[in-house]
Amino acid sequence: MGKYFGTDGFRGEANVTLTAEKAFKVGRFLGWYYGQKHEDGKARIAIGKDTRRSSYMLEDALSAGLTSSGADAYLLHVTTTPSVSYVVRTEEMDCGIMISASHNPFYDNGIKCMRSNGQKIEPEIEEQIEEYLDGKIGEIPYAKREQIGRTIDFSAGRNRYIGYLMAIPTRSFKRLRIGLDCANGSASAIAKSVFDALGAKTYVMGNAPDGLNINRGCGSTHIEALQNFVNDNGLDVGFAYDGDADRCLAVDENGNIVNGDHIMFLCGKYMKETGALKDDTIVTTVMSNLGLYKACDANGMRYEQTAVGDKYVAENMLANGYRIGGEQSGHIIFSKYATTGDGILTSLMVVQTMLDKKQSLSALAGEMKTYPQILKNVKVFDKAAAQANPKVQEAVSAVAKALGSDGRILVRESGTEPLIRVMVEAKTQDICREMVDSVVKVIYQEGLAIE
Repeated sequence: MGKYFGTDGFRGEANVTLTAEKAFKVGRFLGWYYGQKHEDGKARIAIGKDTRRSSYMLEDALSAGLTSSGADAYLLHVTTTPSVSYVVRTEEMDCGIMISASHNPFYDNGIKCMRSNGQKIEPEIEEQIEEYLDGKIGEIPYAKREQIGRTIDFSAGRNRYIGYLMAIPTRSFKRLRIGLDCANGSASAIAKSVFDALGAKTYVMGNAPDGLNINRGCGSTHIEALQNFVNDNGLDVGFAYDGDADRCLAVDENGNIVNGDHIMFLCGKYMKETGALKDDTIVTTVMSNLGLYKACDANGMRYEQTAVGDKYVAENMLANGYRIGGEQSGHIIFSKYATTGDGILTSLMVVQTMLDKKQSLSALAGEMKTYPQILKNVKVFDKAAAQANPKVQEAVSAVAKALGSDGRILVRESGTEPLIRVMVEAKTQDICREMVDSVVKVIYQEGLAIE
């Protein structure tokens, strides 16, 4: 983890941690860095944003930074993170920038940077940006005269992405009653038009952004709103996106939540049946539910586990050519169609699977049993010392032995906070609680926790 950049870009409260000045300097660096790769010094960089009030301010600051370094800034306006990734890849641009804090409240914002293949920017470039922000790199020269860059309205790029999504399903969605919760975010400008074009009877909520209501009581972080919406309107399926629409959770026709693990299983299983699942393997993070792995074992599917973060899933998939991977939170990557998580694409693939298999979402997801899970965060003085403590390791081993094949324990460090996360999955909530508490108790007894 860097000083500014985490697993999902530079994120913080707008005008507190993430200021217009810092955004300007990020633009300055990126415009200069990628400009060096061209004889004329002119990079082509796409910018998209979500619906937060501060996104407009940051868009202007980034654009000023890019153009003052000689780059041309292609403005996609309000759009989704995966659409920026798509445009960067298909238009052969040098870099893409998405202004969004994803599922965070409206007062936070973020800058996500993408390389030319649409995946997240390399860590070494993030490190150089941080050094520039902190004055450790000399001043970057300003472009002059005809070398000064331009801002270009490129809403056409977003429209091409919408057309691309419409062309992916091979069946009409006619007669399906589909609910969409757009989180008052980026999906508000795109999702309904895609489902309408495919013939669905589309019902939409969370599609009236005002700059302050993104993720407020709606979207994937407030899935209960979609559950009620599906039940009240008698819908066949519902999908909830986050603020920048790079993740998706679903609700079945009975109002039950279908999370990212369920989606990976049911889509992966169908891909295996049709010969489209390379090496019969899906890619997960270590936080996926034990029930997913049990279901994979029962259906002859293999799985890889990565560190928490969709960028690690993407790296594994790229290195091995795997076709589906993701996180329980709904970041799902279908590598045949995209190089990053895409909430709208994920919902299309779920509906396609329902239609091809002629089954309801409850039937498809019901093949995977979710194990009860309890996660406790313990604030500690030193994360590494807490992990390495012999008594803690002994307690973790004792839990793992007691659970056997009917559960698991995972103890890991937070990437951004002074926390140790203790997670247990088992047959019952009571067992989970007992096992988690036994490890947390030792952390306190050893004087590792901050009271």
